[in-house]
Amino acid sequence: MTPHLTRPKHSALAAALLGALLLALPSAAPAQTAPAPAAQAAPAAPVIPRVEARIKSLHRSLRITAAQEPQWQAVAAVMRDNANAMHALIEERLGKGKTMAAIDDLLSYEAIAEAHAAGVKKLLSAFEPLYASLSDAQKKRADALFRPHIVKPSS
Repeated sequence: MTPHLTRPKHSALAAALLGALLLALPSAAPAQTAPAPAAQAAPAAPVIPRVEARIKSLHRSLRITAAQEPQWQAVAAVMRDNANAMHALIEERLGKGKTMAAIDDLLSYEAIAEAHAAGVKKLLSAFEPLYASLSDAQKKRADALFRPHIVKPSS
C-alpha cells in the first residue's frame, strides 16, 4: 500500500530526490559555461556552479579510472543537461512567481516534476553502464554516496 503524501511530505521527498540525482537549485551566482569534454562536438550549455562542483566531487570520490572515463563523461553530461533544464524551469517560475494564477502555478510545478522524472530516466540510463564498470570498492562508495538521500516518510 502506498502511503498518501501530503504536500509537505511530497516536497521533502522531491527535495531528497533532487539531491540524490545530484541536481542543484539555481544559486545566486550567474550560470557559467563549462568546458565541453573532448568527445563532444556541441558547445557546452551553461552549468550551475554547484552541479559542476558535485560532478568533480563525485569523480574524485568514486576514483574514476581512465578506462571508466567515457562512461563517467556520459553521466556528467546528463547531470549538466538535467541541471540546466531544471534551472531554466525554476528561473521561469521565479520570474513569474508574483503574477502567476493558481493554474499557472500548478502548470509550472507540473513542468518541473515532469522534467525531474525525465531527468531521472536519463541519469539512470547513463549511470547503469558506469556502475557496471565500477570495481566492488567503487560500487560500495557509490552506494554509500547515494544512500543518505533516501528519506523515510514520517507517519
